[in-house]
Amino acid sequence: MDVYIEAGGWLMIPILLSSVFAVAIIAERLWSLQTKKIAPTNLVAQVWQWYKSDSLDESRIDALSASSPLGRVLAAGLVNRKYSRDVMKETIEDTGRQVVHELERFLNTLGTIAAITPLLGLLGTVVGMIKVFTAIMSHGVGNPAILAGGISEALITTAAGLFVAIPTLIMYRYLRGKVDALVLKMEEEALKIVDVMHGDRELAKQKGDK
Repeated sequence: MDVYIEAGGWLMIPILLSSVFAVAIIAERLWSLQTKKIAPTNLVAQVWQWYKSDSLDESRIDALSASSPLGRVLAAGLVNRKYSRDVMKETIEDTGRQVVHELERFLNTLGTIAAITPLLGLLGTVVGMIKVFTAIMSHGVGNPAILAGGISEALITTAAGLFVAIPTLIMYRYLRGKVDALVLKMEEEALKIVDVMHGDRELAKQKGDK
């Protein structure tokens, strides 16, 4: 491995650093974007039980907000539960945008790594070929060993750039899709509790009118 790194020239350094950053970001995002952490199962049912038992106080809303991103979105709506459906939905959407920004943390960096590593490899190819032509002008084509250094640098940096870029791009697309799926799930869960609460309130009002 050290032989390849040395043969690839100085451009192997940013390519290797990019690979380290990419692995770190992927590992962190895979850990952070677990569904059970973002949108715990039965959280909406738990909130509904609190609401029906009239035990949905400020302390529980604060604890809900701190529990998970979904809890934070739900709590934003519950704070305005005495207002209209539109007010609750608007508050949920505002908080949801903030949560989405947090879920997408480091993904732009990961996408940038996927984009620049092939370019670094291509730059290594150009640098290597320049060395080859410089050697040809200085020594001619009679000594293959002189030409081999530039050619190997060109090929190794190109391969290294692609080796880093391909899995990074795959994981970037996967994580971006996972964020989109989680956001959709949170929106559905949050709007579900809004609709249920207001439906229950309207039903109680109709019974009171009778």
